[in-house]
Amino acid sequence: MPAPSAGSAPISKPVGFEIKSAQLPLVALLLKSENWSTVCAELQQQYGQGSESADFFDNDPLVIDFSHLPADAAVQDLVPLLKVLRSCNLIPVAVRGASPEWTAAALAVGLVEAPPEVVRVKQAEAVVPVPVKEVVREVPGPATMVVDKPLRSGQKVYARGGDLVVLAMVNQGAEIAADGNIHVYAPLRGKAMAGARGNTQARIFSLCLEPELVSIAGVYRTSENAFPREVHGKAAQVRLSDDGQEKLLIEPLKA
Repeated sequence: MPAPSAGSAPISKPVGFEIKSAQLPLVALLLKSENWSTVCAELQQQYGQGSESADFFDNDPLVIDFSHLPADAAVQDLVPLLKVLRSCNLIPVAVRGASPEWTAAALAVGLVEAPPEVVRVKQAEAVVPVPVKEVVREVPGPATMVVDKPLRSGQKVYARGGDLVVLAMVNQGAEIAADGNIHVYAPLRGKAMAGARGNTQARIFSLCLEPELVSIAGVYRTSENAFPREVHGKAAQVRLSDDGQEKLLIEPLKA
């Protein structure tokens, strides 16, 4: 930038605003079908007005992820999908993993291009360990919500960004959800959804497992498919298998 000429007024720092970097949590919609009608219908059924999870999102910013679609997928009008997402209380702001053609279509409707998702390197895959001075520091964990009253039919509780601990009965027709784990130290007879935003490591624990539905990161099972006798009505946990198949495992808790 050229220096101001002699006699010109210096550029003053603005006092009415300040531009800073920000890190915001975003929800990602991972597209697995090119059929817009199917995607929109399933979104409306799961999170649309009148659905059981209509108030699950609260105007959360969203990235539309195209990385699982074929690279030569035909470009379609994004506007119908955006309208459905907004009706589910989601705010589409960006796309990622899209072809140049899809990206151009997204930019044309006001979205921006987001960088690919960062894949974190596991500790076992670290390249060269560097000796450092050990520093002991307490790092606060995610917030935990504690509910100590019974949940009646029609009541819903959602622990955003953390775990949920319930110290009383979750009756039939009640619904509990958490981005992290769910612990129920009482009979669980309603619906429980852990890892609500895609955390596949989340688990559900209950001292008396009798649920209408359990779900981990969107993989669910209902009471229509009877639970095994060794876990039904007993202390048990629900988790996803670690073999990459994302199978829902329901196992007894043993002392």
